[in-house]
Amino acid sequence: MPPPSLARASTRALDANALELLARVIAAGSFAQAARELHLTRAAISRRVAQIEADLGQPLFARTTRALGLTEAGRRLATRARAVLDAAEQARRALRGSSTGLSGTLRVTAVPSFGGAVLGPLLAHFQAEHPALRLELMLTHRRVDLLREDVDVAFRVTRRVPQDWVAQPVLRFTVNAYARPRQGIPLASPSALEDSSVLLFGGPAESLTMRWQHSQHGEVDVDIHPTCCADDFATLLAMARDGDGIVFAPDYCMRDELARRGLVDALPGWQFTAGEGDTVQALTLPAPQTPESARALVRFVRDALSEGG
Repeated sequence: MPPPSLARASTRALDANALELLARVIAAGSFAQAARELHLTRAAISRRVAQIEADLGQPLFARTTRALGLTEAGRRLATRARAVLDAAEQARRALRGSSTGLSGTLRVTAVPSFGGAVLGPLLAHFQAEHPALRLELMLTHRRVDLLREDVDVAFRVTRRVPQDWVAQPVLRFTVNAYARPRQGIPLASPSALEDSSVLLFGGPAESLTMRWQHSQHGEVDVDIHPTCCADDFATLLAMARDGDGIVFAPDYCMRDELARRGLVDALPGWQFTAGEGDTVQALTLPAPQTPESARALVRFVRDALSEGG
């Protein structure tokens, strides 16, 4: 029977995932080998084990420069951890052998512009292929804490991939300037933005410098003074359609708008160089921590967008 301190902490620290991780580390014989087998960094393994030990209030591994041994508490847990690992592997084999369909709950997050224009239609087709799968979709501009909020797949535009996550590119895009068709549109050059009514996506800003790039004319920095700032693309697009404002938006959410001629490209050939990059990436945990449904969704989205050009 575990000591009182271990029993009190077990519900918080020793869930099935923690026990499975401990079993894999014990079987591997070292953090480095466990990291290789789990496709994680050694630091990630070490941090997770340290967190489990901190929650339990006692060490499970006796660390030396030459070997990784078990403390008495670690030995008591080893048998139970192995049983959990065996049960998990048997369950995975049973699921793989019973059906090719996906089930369970898949939690996905994305920014609203990508979610509405691109991801939503793809999710409808994906779920039609896997009707037993339940989707939870969180569309937000907030920087979601992927681990704390139990996210399976995050579609983000970022150069800063969270530690221990894997990024796979799914869509290249450009950010262009758009305005309603009228006299003076298209603009002669990005410099004309300095005297234009600019509708800016993002937080309040009195002025900022934007770098625009052209395949033939190179780069130019332009100081702009927004007349409106908002955190919703739909609102900015509506203002641009019914007014004289110029809005900057990723091309993937503008196809229908351009087809209707509600808005047109105000600077043909020019693209805004965004600090966070020009690629939507799918972020997941490394295998085998990522559920099969998450890996399947990333493949589905990547393939669909590749076929669509």
